[in-house]
Order: sequence, then C-alpha cells, then structure tokens
Amino acid sequence: MPRPAHDTLADSAGCHRLHRRAFLGRSGLGITGMLALADLLRADRAGGTAATPRQAPARASRVICLFQNGGPSQMDLFDPKPVLNRLHGQKYTGSSKVDAIMNRPGAILGSPFAFRKHGRSGIELSECLPHTATIADEITLVRSMQADTPCHEAALRLWGGGSSIVLGRPTVGSWIEYGLGSLNDNLPAYIVLPDPDGPPVWGANNWTNGWLPARYQGTVFRAEGPAVLNLETPANLPAAARKNQLRHLAAFNQRHLERFPDNTDLAARIANFEMAARMQTSAPDATDLAQETTATRSRYGLDNPATASYGRRVLLARRLIERGVRYVSVYHAGQPWDTHSKNAEETKRVSGMVDQASAALVADLKDRGLLDSTIVLWMGEFGRTFLSEGADGRDHSRWGFSIWMAGGGFKRGFVHGATDEFGNQATEGIVRFHDLHATLLHLLGIDHTQLTVDHDGRLESLTDHEVTHARVIPELLA
Repeated sequence: MPRPAHDTLADSAGCHRLHRRAFLGRSGLGITGMLALADLLRADRAGGTAATPRQAPARASRVICLFQNGGPSQMDLFDPKPVLNRLHGQKYTGSSKVDAIMNRPGAILGSPFAFRKHGRSGIELSECLPHTATIADEITLVRSMQADTPCHEAALRLWGGGSSIVLGRPTVGSWIEYGLGSLNDNLPAYIVLPDPDGPPVWGANNWTNGWLPARYQGTVFRAEGPAVLNLETPANLPAAARKNQLRHLAAFNQRHLERFPDNTDLAARIANFEMAARMQTSAPDATDLAQETTATRSRYGLDNPATASYGRRVLLARRLIERGVRYVSVYHAGQPWDTHSKNAEETKRVSGMVDQASAALVADLKDRGLLDSTIVLWMGEFGRTFLSEGADGRDHSRWGFSIWMAGGGFKRGFVHGATDEFGNQATEGIVRFHDLHATLLHLLGIDHTQLTVDHDGRLESLTDHEVTHARVIPELLA
C-alpha cells in the first residue's frame, strides 16, 4: 500500500521523504517531546518586537516579585495603629471608607501583635516579621497604596495588566520582556514559580501575554522535580539519535520556510525549538539547588518544613535572575492572606511561612552585589479592614494598604505615605498600581509613555497614562 500523500514528500529522484508531521510522530518528538516544548515556550504565534521606548538611565535590569495572594493585613504587619486596640470591640461611627465584601462590617478590631522600631531607619514592623526587621534599612515601605477594586480577580488584573475591568491584557513581566528583551538566550526572560500545592487564584491569567506575541507569556518552572516537563531527552533515546532527529527537523523546517518565507509562525517555531534545545542543559543547572551551600539553604529556610516550600521558590528566583532572567514571579497556592476569619492566627501562620525567605533574598542579593541591579517587590493585591468580619476576621480593603520594595534604585530604610488613625485610608502620598508600574519601568530604563503596541488601532501601554494619568513617584527613588 502506498503511503498517504500527506505523510511524504518526493524529492527529484522520486524517493519518498517523511513529511515534517510524520517525522515528528514517528521519532518520539511528538506531544511528549519537541512539540510540547514549543507549546511550553509560547512561541507558536507570530512574534514582533517593541518599538524602542525613549530610555531613562536604567538603575535596574531584573525584577523578582514575591506576590502575596489574598491581601496581607497592613495594620497587623506594617502600619501600627494603637487606636485600634484602645477602641477594640467598640462600634465605629466615623467617616473612613469601608469595603464590605463578604458581610456587614462589625466592631473595631485591634491587633494582638506588638510593633517596634528596627535598624538605623527606625521603621516600625510587627513581631510577625522578625526576619524582615533585619533588612529594615534596605527597604522602601509604602503605607499608602490604593487599588481600584476590593475584588481579588479584578485587583489581580489591575496589578498584572493595568486595568481592573478589561480582561486579557498583557501582564507586567510580558511588557518588561517586550520592552527590554532577554539577558540570556538559554532561558526564558519571564519565569513564573507557582506553589507546588496549586495555582494562585485566577491561575495562568496572572502571567498571560494577552495580545502581545505569544513568546512574551510567562514560562512556568517547577521548584520540585524537573523544572520544565518534557524538556529532557527520553532515557531510552541515545544522544546521537537525538542530534540526528534535531538535524533532520531543522532541515524540514528550513525547506518549509523557504517555500513559505512569509510564514512568521514557522520562523518563531524554529527559534523556539532552538531555545528548547539550549534549555536542556541550562534549565537543570539553574534549578539545581544542591549546588547551594548548606548555609545558604538554611538561610532561606529549606531546613524547616514550615518554610521550605516557599524558601525553595525564592532561592530559585535568585538563581534565575543571576543567570539573566528578566522577571520572576513567585506565587502562593490559592490566597492564604485572605483572612476573613481567624485573622490573627492566619496572619501569624502565613508570615512565618514567608518572612525568612523574603528577608534572605534581599540580604543574599546584597551580599552577592546584585541588589543594586535587582528590584524585589513584596506585595499583595489590596489590604484588610480595621473592622471585624465575624468575630475575628478582616474583610478586603482597597483604600490604604502596605507593600515594600528593595534594591534597583529604590530608597533604603524609607517609609512613604501614611494612612488615617485606623490604618484604613491613605491620607498622604497615595500610590496607585499605575504609578507603581510607571516607577518600576522608569528604574528599568523605560519611559512608560513610550512603551506601546498598536492593538486594534489603538496604541496600548501598561499604564494607559492618557486615561490613568500614571506618574513616576520620585519620592521613592534613591
């Protein structure tokens, strides 16, 4: 029986050659091989390059975002408010804005945690953050963040893509890669480190490329086991055979590209296969935490079951930016900071899980001479209310919450902004996510008004500055 026409190509001598798809299927390079890599690295659609944005002098080249899913309680961690304890249990009769998402707000809820000043800067921090206290002189603490919405998914859209209401916009890491490109041809420029216990709320939407070319989507690495599934050569396939397969595949692709020179999908896919081949050696090396000293692993909490999982991801983030990855996001499963009940108990538990590794990252980067060129962000999507939900919970609040950042041109040992006496509403130095985006891009050497792409006839940007009036916050800069 002759082979189906779509499985073969005839050369000038009449000999039949395997079609590309047939070759992939018969050589073991199918779903579990190179095609899976192509899908993984997100380069199946045509790619483009950013118009060169007008540059400011770059202070940083890389970013690690330690995202605290759910909304950490600012008055229990970063923003001491003694009045809450004085008025604990009393009915609130003032005018501060309150978001009631789950239930009607109850009485004023005090904090059981003691605060004290740390470092030469004297930044006041909660007893829940003893390790962060050791880096107080390295951080900029912003106590006056505001979000547009008190809903998780909408607030995640706002941080990630610059709009709480428009779905499918490119996320921060995608914009940074689009504007700056890669520092290492052997690893993706934008990598995501999710929790082995599960994805964050809103899942892969948190690292989508939106309508930017697919190559700019965040690539998921695992912190346990193989970093990237389907990346390694199958154990039963000799190295020489794999080289032959790749050589034949490259020849098939090149012939196809010569026949269809305008097929940018194929051109992107060819580059993607090349990246995948390079990653077979670079990714395992980058994610091999056994290369770290016992002291370093202990520094990040890898010797403690309560801190090991998070510490492993944060240490891996450091190893990735050392190797030229532009943007790394570390996520929790679900949203552990969403303390609608047992606020004090859960805030203490989650703080204990993340505090050591977060502080270790900043100190480690400084020791290695990397902090000046790396921005570390510690943030959630909003904060919590000063009124109780039920007996001992806190609901969502968008009006005034806290985040911190370190390195990359941010001031050290500095507190920006303030909230009202209840720690609820920003009253001085308000910073919105759009302003944070603009400031972040500025430190990376990008003018946020110039980093644009034509989408459906409109010049789109991360900050959409003509609508949001986003601005760089100079008070945060060293």
